[in-house]
Amino acid sequence: MRVVTSLPHAVKEEEHVLIPVRDGARLSARVWRPLSSDAEPVPAILEYIPYRKRDLTSVRDSIAHPYLAGHGFACVRVDIRGSGESDGVLVDEYLEQEQLDAEDVLAWLADQPWCDGHTGMMGISWGGFSALQVAARRPPSLGAICIASFTDDRFADDMHYMRGCLLSDNLAESGTMFAYSACPPDPALTGERWRRMWLERLDAARPWVVEWLNHQCRDDYWRHASVCEDYSAIEVPVFASCGWADGYSNAVLRLMAGLDVPRKGLIGPWSHKYPHLGVPGPAIGYLQEVVRWFDRWLRAGQDGRADVTDEPVLRAWMQDSVPPSTSYEERPGRWVGEHTWPSPNIRTDVHPLAPHRIAPRDAEAVDEVLSVESPLSVGQFAGKWCSYNAPPDLPYDQREEDGGSLVFETDVLTEPCEILGAPVVRLDVSANRPSAMVAARLSDVAEDGSATRVTYGLLNLAHRESHEHPEPLEPGRRYQVEIPLNGVAQAFPAGHRIRLSLSTSYWPLAWPPPEPVRLAVHTRGSSLELPIRPIAVSDEVTLRPFDEPEGAAPLATSVRSPGEYHWDVSRNMITYESALDVLKDTGTVRFEDTGIEIGKRVHERYSWTADDFSSPRGQTEWTMTFARGDWHTRVETCQVMTCTPTEFHVHARLDAYEGAIRVRSRNWDVTVPRHLV
Repeated sequence: MRVVTSLPHAVKEEEHVLIPVRDGARLSARVWRPLSSDAEPVPAILEYIPYRKRDLTSVRDSIAHPYLAGHGFACVRVDIRGSGESDGVLVDEYLEQEQLDAEDVLAWLADQPWCDGHTGMMGISWGGFSALQVAARRPPSLGAICIASFTDDRFADDMHYMRGCLLSDNLAESGTMFAYSACPPDPALTGERWRRMWLERLDAARPWVVEWLNHQCRDDYWRHASVCEDYSAIEVPVFASCGWADGYSNAVLRLMAGLDVPRKGLIGPWSHKYPHLGVPGPAIGYLQEVVRWFDRWLRAGQDGRADVTDEPVLRAWMQDSVPPSTSYEERPGRWVGEHTWPSPNIRTDVHPLAPHRIAPRDAEAVDEVLSVESPLSVGQFAGKWCSYNAPPDLPYDQREEDGGSLVFETDVLTEPCEILGAPVVRLDVSANRPSAMVAARLSDVAEDGSATRVTYGLLNLAHRESHEHPEPLEPGRRYQVEIPLNGVAQAFPAGHRIRLSLSTSYWPLAWPPPEPVRLAVHTRGSSLELPIRPIAVSDEVTLRPFDEPEGAAPLATSVRSPGEYHWDVSRNMITYESALDVLKDTGTVRFEDTGIEIGKRVHERYSWTADDFSSPRGQTEWTMTFARGDWHTRVETCQVMTCTPTEFHVHARLDAYEGAIRVRSRNWDVTVPRHLV
């Protein structure tokens, strides 16, 4: 990324501004704005997240917000209630109170003498969620949003559940927020209030996974803040982006199809990162795109300032074939564009499934019954549901996974083939249990036999008709089911094959069903639908090239102790216990502007024994330290989740220390009934 030191506007920064909300609480904000805004008001852009502007996101913030402020915007980074130096407690995600607070913040911004009354929102992950959800509430000053790595459907396509299947990221995210919600504010900003604020947070902390397990169907809890319930509620222009290695790319495609406002979609090869910091590369000049978007929609009386309406609705990185790897520095490929979505350029090719073959489009259907009963080991090389690119967390060579799967393959491709969109697997199936899942994977098989997973999809078969009202399977009865795979742009070269793999478990990416399942697939009624995009050489000629990534100079940090990263798969051949261990230790980092030193160590372990479907166990352990001078605090959390065929069990522990003194120690033991999961 190119560091820009000279910007069109000189920028002033206010490190700690308290914004009042309707119930008297105050939220902590950091503000960057042009010096000239004292006399010439400008639009304000809000990023609203719970990840501590003072330290944990301060480096990322320092790259983006001063850059945008230098281009004529007031940028305001607010920690939501209960995080950072903001008042209150943080007890769950996307609550009504959180969104009411956001409306109050936007109203406050619009009323400031340095704001011209126009506001926008931007953000990635929670920040992208926030902006989209608040936009659906139509606050009067909000004129446009730029969002990255978000979802419009909190139940069917988020880190908690995927089409009714319980994801292990549900436990991992709970571990993140269990620790984050218990972190102290900085006494340098709050004064002696810090200890009272911290103890209030510790007393309110809880393992959020319990709440999420209490909602195993699509109910009002998930419908709240899922904008797919009513796309028409969004009335402002939307610039939405994500990466194919992220967990949220489907939402970009759905928004481009569902919204009826000016909109632009961007999907690159990236993991869960802003596109100007995107890995795998190539990263792009995303902040320049954000400036253009907000210039176009927030500048009063300047509609022609930056015309972005004639560009494609969707730009996507068409990924070239690569060998399987758990991480990539770069993904080769090219940008393609579609001016409408769904696009008339995309055709759907329906390929019948034959015995172990993906048949040609015009092939006559073959009536045969094939069965699979996958071991729990299928999924150990699946990577994370959402890649953060640290440590390497992408799927590895799929050949070992395919050994426990039902596999279908095309003939060797005689010419290149490219897909853009969501492949769909349609199956005529029966099962021998009332509760079952199907994992469907699409792979690019090279001439040497190595298999790179291109996309995948999950379906809890009890959710085949409805996420609101799942129904158990009748053992032996045949059902027609549809499994949409995650959207993707992928090129398959001549000489390769396309492989579809079906399994009845995919642990630890998704929690397995209560019992082993034998699934029967009737080939005559089963097919694979591929969204074929004819290869066109005109894209690179007609598309405006992206600029080089650039941003403001990042805040200075120094490493006090080195970090450590591991991603290990193991199997004990005496006890038959297998495990995936993920260690993410950032070491200790000093933030030079504030002098605070922060350490973060995370260990996730997902284990199982042989094919005992009651043996899966997930554990997350977090240690976070905050120190400056004689101020030392530490938060330690642990969550353990196990199961029986009828229940989930959660044990959690929280310990907090001020210096050597443990100021809080809390434990939870909770049992949640399984509901066809």
